[in-house]
Amino acid sequence: MGVDIGELFKKEKITFSDLKDRVIAIDAYNVLHQFLSIIRQRDGTPLKDSQGRITSHLSGLFYRTANMVEARIRPVYVFDGEPHLLKAKTIQQRKERKERAEKEWKEAIEKGDLKTARIKAQQTSRVTDEIIRQSESLLTALGIPFIRAPSEGEAQASYMVKKGDAYAVGSQDFDCLLFDAPILVRNLTSSGKRKLPNKQSYMKVNPELIRLKSGLKSLNILQKQLIDMAILIGTDFNDGIKGIGPKKSLQLIKKSGNIENILATIGDTNAPNFNEIEQIRQIFLNPKVTDKYFLKWNPPDKDNVIRILCDEHHFSRERVEPFLEKFSSVKDMIKQKTLF
Repeated sequence: MGVDIGELFKKEKITFSDLKDRVIAIDAYNVLHQFLSIIRQRDGTPLKDSQGRITSHLSGLFYRTANMVEARIRPVYVFDGEPHLLKAKTIQQRKERKERAEKEWKEAIEKGDLKTARIKAQQTSRVTDEIIRQSESLLTALGIPFIRAPSEGEAQASYMVKKGDAYAVGSQDFDCLLFDAPILVRNLTSSGKRKLPNKQSYMKVNPELIRLKSGLKSLNILQKQLIDMAILIGTDFNDGIKGIGPKKSLQLIKKSGNIENILATIGDTNAPNFNEIEQIRQIFLNPKVTDKYFLKWNPPDKDNVIRILCDEHHFSRERVEPFLEKFSSVKDMIKQKTLF
């Protein structure tokens, strides 16, 4: 889920028009989890075709990419590569949480508690190799570029923004800021409204933009200190220290300067040792990334899109074809300079 530092940063409300002709490097795993979690039936069951195959990811990827392209936004999806060894514990914990949620989901359905069933179902989504393969096939048919990162997709996307090949990282997680992403855009692939937790009411969802440099200046800290704060709170690569959240970590880092000084003061026995701390720092400061990518947007292969969505997975052709027309904006995109 990423580290919880969002409340410390100012968020600018924006619209799709503010991102016109901008390249957005989208954290693919993040948005696929989002689609698999949210695009579900009333009892929490994901969308499926007539053969019982999950299609929530294809639905989200197609319709929401179409809306971005219609607005002249140029998305490029960045998929994760091999996870770092320090992430193994987090991956195992996520697996166990999903297994518990699946059990509770089934129990809620048996009781007829659809509200609880949907909540628990949203916690069970998994991005499998087959889902990745299907997503890449659909993106190829749509003419939308994608990249396979050497390791963390967020790190690769952040690198592309720093390099100038993209304007912002598109993700719901704030980890991109730890990877030094200059600009993060959230809610880019969300629908126009979001259900409030434990309520039958909804709130309007707008894209929001976070600028790292001005955020660090406002907090009066350095990038390296932000990483130290994240280690205190807990990242995908380590457990945090109990009782330390974003605000307290900020207070501690401003008082003591770095995590080593903080740990020498509080003496938490569960904290990572200094070697582990430096290893985690380096994951964020010097991540595995690649320059081997080529960004080009092409008009969709309409026959292939229809084959994937309608023939193979039984989407409504009457609904798919109008959304395919939204990709006509690509013709204007490819007249502009191709990025390398």
